Amino acid sequence: MTFRKKHIALFLMLIISIAPFSCRKSNYIIEANDVVINDNGGGTGTTTWEKGKEYLLEGRVFVNDGQVLTIEAGTVVRFKSGNGAAASALIVSRGGKIIAEGTASDPIVFTSENDDLEGSVDAEESGLWGGLIILGSATINSPTDEAFIEGIPLSEPRGIFGGNNDSDNSGILKYVSIRHSGTELGNNNEINGLTLGGVGNATIIENIEVIGNADDGIEIFGGTVNLKRIAVAFSDDDAIDIDLGYRGIIQFVCLIQNELYGDKLLEIDGGEEIKTSHPYSLPQIYNLTAVGRGENVLNSCISFWDNAGGTVANSIFINQTKGIEIEYSASRHSSFDQWEIGNLKFENNILFNVNKNMQKGFFHLIAINDESIENLTIILENYFLDTKNQFVDPGFVINQNNYSLISDSTTIRDNLATLPQNNNFLEEVNYKGAFGTYNWLGDWSLLNQEGIIW
Repeated sequence: MTFRKKHIALFLMLIISIAPFSCRKSNYIIEANDVVINDNGGGTGTTTWEKGKEYLLEGRVFVNDGQVLTIEAGTVVRFKSGNGAAASALIVSRGGKIIAEGTASDPIVFTSENDDLEGSVDAEESGLWGGLIILGSATINSPTDEAFIEGIPLSEPRGIFGGNNDSDNSGILKYVSIRHSGTELGNNNEINGLTLGGVGNATIIENIEVIGNADDGIEIFGGTVNLKRIAVAFSDDDAIDIDLGYRGIIQFVCLIQNELYGDKLLEIDGGEEIKTSHPYSLPQIYNLTAVGRGENVLNSCISFWDNAGGTVANSIFINQTKGIEIEYSASRHSSFDQWEIGNLKFENNILFNVNKNMQKGFFHLIAINDESIENLTIILENYFLDTKNQFVDPGFVINQNNYSLISDSTTIRDNLATLPQNNNFLEEVNYKGAFGTYNWLGDWSLLNQEGIIW
């Protein structure tokens, strides 16, 4: 979408949003039997939102501690427009649960009040409502073992997350499409499409797409939750942002960056207290396909900061100017230290139209105190080949805003990294990247419905 088109669309949405509640908004009309939900402190209660009813959320709506919100497959949940204190969002508080279990034929959709699901809102449109936030009691990197989630006022105690239960269960998200979110709460403070704070590994998150968000597509603050079959497209900031000691597993991920506003494909940060607090961020990421903004903008595929490490393997990165950015410090712990002890791994990956397809400079060390790093850079260049990374065309076809990310090329099946042993979450497959020859983004996905990914 061009700059002009995007801002004209935002202006039109603003005009529409100030119309009377009973009036037509784009092509969607609020009917008399629609359910309007707001929160005066009592949360949603333990309840079920039913398929066939239209739900409209006004302001911040919480699932309180002890409550369970069940959303039936096929349900559409819309959110009122508004910024700042009037921003609409659904927040699952620590101790609450959401059971949103859609299916491939009956997905659950979270979207703007202006969206008629028939093309009234462009797929890349962002910032029309807040976002979905899930909070748990798993461990995070914080001196107090707790933190306030961003986007929620500090005066709201239901915004606290973190604890000591890495097996915490915040519920189920399956076949859920989150569209056009990320409204601004304050100056440079937007909500992510999906925010996970201290969420434990008993929580199930699979087959999720986040389309058109004004901040990060997904941000994960600590915790151990695992994610599988995830698509993030057209975010105005990072596609996925990791922070505060996240240690989960992510497999089968498709990231498409916003060509005008997107930043990094993956931002991986450590925590608040680099020297003394644990855990460090050490995500395990396999089978990722990531499409950047092109080679004319100074964005990185991945950045590792604040003593963060992690594994990225069997993945494909294309069309991004810079490669991997790694923080270095001679005076304190840094992400380079995690690489030295084997906690930061980039192995068996394919790169194409990244760093001008050159090994030199692909790992870009950033010395935070202007230390000399020339010798260390040479070591990392050798590491690139030692770990079977390669610059090669994966066989994708991209025409403007249409992406064919299914490939029959033998290059995506060669030199696969071995998966960790005794891991019941990771699936053994014979290809690199998100898809292989199978597009799991079926009719439930807006990306598939609009022919963006095929």
